[in-house]
Amino acid sequence: MRRTLAREIAKSGTALHAGAVVDMRLLPAEPGTGIVFRRRDIGGREIPALYDRVAETRLGTVIAEGDATAGVIEHLMAAIAGAQIDDLIVSLDGPEPPILDGDAFSYFRLIEEAGLRERPGSRKAIKVVRPVEVAIGDAQIRLLPSHGSEYHFDLDYSNTKAIGKQSYTMTFTRENFAREIAPARTFGFVHELDALNKMGLARGASLANTIAIDGDTVMNKDMMRFADEFVRHKILDAIGDMALAGGPLVARFEGMKSGHAANNAVLRALFADSSNYQLMEI
Repeated sequence: MRRTLAREIAKSGTALHAGAVVDMRLLPAEPGTGIVFRRRDIGGREIPALYDRVAETRLGTVIAEGDATAGVIEHLMAAIAGAQIDDLIVSLDGPEPPILDGDAFSYFRLIEEAGLRERPGSRKAIKVVRPVEVAIGDAQIRLLPSHGSEYHFDLDYSNTKAIGKQSYTMTFTRENFAREIAPARTFGFVHELDALNKMGLARGASLANTIAIDGDTVMNKDMMRFADEFVRHKILDAIGDMALAGGPLVARFEGMKSGHAANNAVLRALFADSSNYQLMEI
């Protein structure tokens, strides 16, 4: 059986980078549709949420089909993966989903509110059978064979006492995701904000949706949900980016100092050689 939403649900909010209010509608989809972003503000152009559609990875994952784009999709994609949804239309009247609380749990709660519906259809997982590794500078990722889906991340921000070094490991299940990872908010550095704004980025960032770091201090520490929220959010991002594989990924993900660019690179390396993986009926 394949899963989609039981009914349409809508939510409006500020887009992280564009800073404008975006109306998002999550729509049930036919079996086999996959996850598709629809830009109704530009004639209903559609963009499949797949790794080979990734066009930009700076401060968020952006997918594109021609000149139609959808940006900062990783938090929503993580929630979709966590809820184990196979088919869904994400309809937007702007360039990004609303950032909401800067986490994945905001989207996860919307999905739970809408409910799920199962329909007949083939459901396949991608099982990694050979180690796949990529490195970009000092960022490294490995996808290793595993009986289930696991995530491990080593984060190193030794230049600020606000973060320091953090590590976290989780077995990916719906329950573990909702409890351990989905509530972790995104974070950013105050000294970068002016430059980002001048580039048209982070215009919707605020102390209500982003953990803000100023030197060695977390400015809105009362917003933190975990002592190690930063590394948990990196796992959240990785789950969202791995969801672009086109099906559940059966592997152990190991990341070190990595981000969206390396996440996409490891999926491209995985699918570059068909002997790296097997398709499994679920």
